[in-house]
Amino acid sequence: MQEYLNIIKKILEEGKPKDNRTGIKTIAIAGAIFEHDMSKGFPLLTTKKVPFRLVASELEFFIKGITDKKWLQDRKNFIWNEWCSPDKVPYGHDAETKEKMIAEQELGPIYGFQWRHYGAEYKDYKTDYTNKGIDQLKRVVETLKKDPTDRRMIVTAWNPIAQPHMALPPCHYGFQVTVIGDKLNLMWNQRSVDSALGLPFNIASYALLLHLLAKESGLKEGKLIGFLGDVHIYENHIEGLKEQLKRKQYPLPKIKTNNFKSIFEWKYEDTEVMEYESHPGIKFDIAV
Repeated sequence: MQEYLNIIKKILEEGKPKDNRTGIKTIAIAGAIFEHDMSKGFPLLTTKKVPFRLVASELEFFIKGITDKKWLQDRKNFIWNEWCSPDKVPYGHDAETKEKMIAEQELGPIYGFQWRHYGAEYKDYKTDYTNKGIDQLKRVVETLKKDPTDRRMIVTAWNPIAQPHMALPPCHYGFQVTVIGDKLNLMWNQRSVDSALGLPFNIASYALLLHLLAKESGLKEGKLIGFLGDVHIYENHIEGLKEQLKRKQYPLPKIKTNNFKSIFEWKYEDTEVMEYESHPGIKFDIAV
């Protein structure tokens, strides 16, 4: 996927050193745009293997509005392991704090809660929030069916009041759906972009969301566009990305969703990747 590799090249060539809260230095650029036409295939990197199962199960987690990381762990998805709500364990870099953060399953009112219950008072992951707050995702689905020409189909996870209670303020903080002709397009906004580890997941996740919304509305899949803010590479990821740039690209895979009824009933196992050929994965340590 050349669009992704072009962003990596630009950061390596033009990025400036920048400190950050994690303690691991980065090189960064101020903004980039990712664009992909879904008719060219599903945007899952082929220059390294990306575990689609983890991408899809996290998206189901968001769509369901779940905030208990044990739900992911029960499905052998550990990408949220290092984080928890600061109300439970205040953020810190020392070993003892990190152990406590890993042990705590409460994530606070993160992405999915904002998508499905924006404005509701958050108590904990055990509380039933049915019909509480604004269900932004449901509104987008309803609007797609009633008035696909609408230009207000926006979902935001950026809630300043709730942020102090979130495991992590949303990196990808909002998305918009727009229909042009018979194609559904999705654009997402991201304030902070871990280009080696996070961005391939973000691309695949929003591409899958686009796919599901297109199935929900009976529209064709159009363009996926990402407006990226602080686009960076951690210094301990540089060599791995240089290796990735040397690798041959393979044709993009396809995905198929079976027995689709509704995006709200969808399970990650319902969608499968087909014809996915890739190079082996590259280990990138996560910066917490």
